[in-house]
Amino acid sequence: MVQEFVLSYAKMIVGHPNVLTIEVASLDESADEITIFADPEDVGKLIGKEGRMINAIKTVISGCKAKGGKNYRVNVKAIS
Repeated sequence: MVQEFVLSYAKMIVGHPNVLTIEVASLDESADEITIFADPEDVGKLIGKEGRMINAIKTVISGCKAKGGKNYRVNVKAIS
């Protein structure tokens, strides 16, 4: 559920949605790491000024934490 939200939301923000991918890695039973891979031109758009965009994504995900009890870490990386 969280992965689908992050992917659909990120596709609305970026200029190259066709190259956007997401990987989810389980850190332990209570935490997952979501990594968004985007075009190098789009990394700044996903992070936003002073990190506002990525913080907004993290805030919405924290609502899912309240429901499911899992912690999420979100990273943005450029596709090489």
